[in-house]
Amino acid sequence: MSLHGLTHVTIAVPNPDETADYYDDFGLTQGRGLRFSTSEGGEQLRITSGPRRRLEELGVGADDADDVARIASSLTALGYHLDVSTIDSLAATDPATGIRVRVAVAPRIQQERVPATPYNGPGRVERLGRAPGVLRGDRVRPRRLGHAVSGTPDLQGTMRFFVEGLGFQVSDYIGDKGAFLRCSTDHHNFLALAAPISYLHHTSWQVSDVDDVGRGAYAMLENNPERHVWGLGRHHAGSNFFWYLKDPAGNFSEYFADMDHIPEDELWTPESLEGAKGLFNWGPPPPPSFLAPDDLAGLMTGAHSA
Repeated sequence: MSLHGLTHVTIAVPNPDETADYYDDFGLTQGRGLRFSTSEGGEQLRITSGPRRRLEELGVGADDADDVARIASSLTALGYHLDVSTIDSLAATDPATGIRVRVAVAPRIQQERVPATPYNGPGRVERLGRAPGVLRGDRVRPRRLGHAVSGTPDLQGTMRFFVEGLGFQVSDYIGDKGAFLRCSTDHHNFLALAAPISYLHHTSWQVSDVDDVGRGAYAMLENNPERHVWGLGRHHAGSNFFWYLKDPAGNFSEYFADMDHIPEDELWTPESLEGAKGLFNWGPPPPPSFLAPDDLAGLMTGAHSA
């Protein structure tokens, strides 16, 4: 695969300063302006002002200029207009969602190899003393951006743009309601969800393990319990542990760990996941607002009046 992962997301919100404070609490490191970094991925979140919350831009890393040229050729052949095109970058917009995707030559993220946390089990003692996870006192800081999820009023059109145009691959389907797409060895980097309008559902941020998923959420909720959305649980698609929280603009943000890895040369057969498996393997049931955001009607009204 010539693509190797997400480099950044840009989200538009009507309350950028308040939203920025939330992502500072979430563990991202704020730089100049409303730009935030992860510990290993560099600057990966940009917040801009807009009349309604939405995913404005998705950054994708490519290995070299030849990869960018091949993608430009595919998009052009399919009739998509290139907003910007240079020898080492391009930008094009999905007509269905208005999401601008910027593909640029970028180095692959090199992650520090973290030893597996030892867990004791029946008849298996792998550590003595107190579990390391409960002794951690440092603040949880996301290591990198994992994926983004957006609603689309034209699921097939969005899939055509991402798969046939950009070169993403399909990992799994949620019946006819959504498609998990990847541009790296992660199970998914983008999930397109059928919806009456384009809106940002959530962004997802990798932490070290399930202990950090829980520690991160606990810290976020200690003084702000209204941020809780859904968790702790484990997804079926991707197999990752999750905990979802809500930012002041209404977007969800996810701490995740232990995502399925699909090697670039591995043959993978997508499954169509129905019912609960399309959402989770275990954990509390998702709240209704996870499937249909509370502000969806308002987002639709705002989009139509814009």
